[in-house]
Amino acid sequence: MIRQHSYWQLFSAVCKKDLQLAFRQRAEIVNPLLFFLIVITLFPLAIGPEPGLLARIAPGIIWVAALLSTMLGLDKLFRDDYHDGSLEQLIASSYPLPLTVLAKVVAHWIITGLPLVLMTPLFALLLNLDTNALIATVLTLLLGTPLLSFIGAIGAGLTVGLQKGGILMSLLVLPLYIPVLIFATSAIETSTMSLDYSGQLAILGAMLVVAILSAPIAISSALKVSVS
Repeated sequence: MIRQHSYWQLFSAVCKKDLQLAFRQRAEIVNPLLFFLIVITLFPLAIGPEPGLLARIAPGIIWVAALLSTMLGLDKLFRDDYHDGSLEQLIASSYPLPLTVLAKVVAHWIITGLPLVLMTPLFALLLNLDTNALIATVLTLLLGTPLLSFIGAIGAGLTVGLQKGGILMSLLVLPLYIPVLIFATSAIETSTMSLDYSGQLAILGAMLVVAILSAPIAISSALKVSVS
């Protein structure tokens, strides 16, 4: 019981520390939202305000913008800890590294993914999404954005020790993002036709469960390889 309590203290302490650092550097929270808003705003200006066209391409626009916005802060997920030496201490600690990694990924999602989910109704108005498509968009983002954080954290762990590793990280994780993008946009497109999209949501949910169970272990192994 004491050990379980200390595990929870470790998780909450790491998550709280990352959130406090992010709120001190407001750009880490504001930049993904601004990028998301700029992308969604520019598309209607570029292709015209025709409602039918906007509704057809909206799923792809929203999800590509969300994917790229999530990647903005991934490069710094472990880099600061690597440079100040705290990452080596976390690896050498008696506490399980996957638990620490899980806390950092959760904090990253709260900083980057959750604001996108909360702001989606406003962005959906710009793309003329109906109510069914709006609900589907929120649900897919709620399931998909944490999945993007877990996948991206694997790439961040592999490139944390490299100079200018952000480009390499992008090349590593973008192919892994494709299945998430396919099922999420498929769910939104299906909702616009008033059809059942629970199958796509179930697949996204299953992928998220697998990521929660396996990604922290993979990220921990990547960090140990990068630091050693």
